[in-house]
Amino acid sequence: MPSAPPKVAVYKFSSCDGCQLQLLNLETKLLELVGAVEIAYFLEARRRVLPPPYDVGLVEGSVSTPEEEDRIQQVRRDCKYLVAIGACATSGGIQALRNWANVEEYARYVYAKPEYLSTLETASPVASHVFIDFELRGCPVNQYQLLELVSALLTGRKPNISTHSLCIECKRLGNTCVLVAQGKPCLGPITQVGCGALCPKFNRACYGCFGPMEQPNIPSLGQWFTERLGHTPRDMKRMLRLFNGYLEPFKQASEHYERKEKGG
Repeated sequence: MPSAPPKVAVYKFSSCDGCQLQLLNLETKLLELVGAVEIAYFLEARRRVLPPPYDVGLVEGSVSTPEEEDRIQQVRRDCKYLVAIGACATSGGIQALRNWANVEEYARYVYAKPEYLSTLETASPVASHVFIDFELRGCPVNQYQLLELVSALLTGRKPNISTHSLCIECKRLGNTCVLVAQGKPCLGPITQVGCGALCPKFNRACYGCFGPMEQPNIPSLGQWFTERLGHTPRDMKRMLRLFNGYLEPFKQASEHYERKEKGG
């Protein structure tokens, strides 16, 4: 009797759905994947829901509400392998900017009836709440890295996901360095590869949507930006507090520049 195909579940927490759309954007490749697995839970794509347990769970989005805090625990119990996909799930995402602010004050400005809100003080990555087996960076994730990850987990091998800096990708593509040639504040030297060097390819500085590379030398790049390009500690703080600002290397560095901004 043939064995049942592996079951894959895709979950949404606080996010924009962009990483789930990247999975759908695989199109013909997705059809091949669907032929090899059972899409058991994926509300972005289909209504049918199969009961757990699931072999692989993909989680998009940060944990931002008490309900999500409880729900991620159940998701972890339901999945053999649990993967955080995208900047929101791996770092808290752009909504983690509130982690340095007063959430109640934000709510008063944005919502007519803030007393109806139920939210946590911070927007945090999935790994702050449960054990995850792998994380896939990006805002949004690279669709082919996503396919590689799922394929590797289902076949029992290590995913082939690079963690070096974006600069290597730029060199391979023959891009002119916007930092050296034009003096633009490019975060490529400290950012993990994965986007295909999209911004430098179009003559724009990288702004770190794939998060910090393995062992980023942020002080060295910061010294270049401040001493040679004339950027202030406030500029540095704002550059580091974007999509992945709450990931530890960027978080620590931005808080360092915030202290300098205040004269500390």
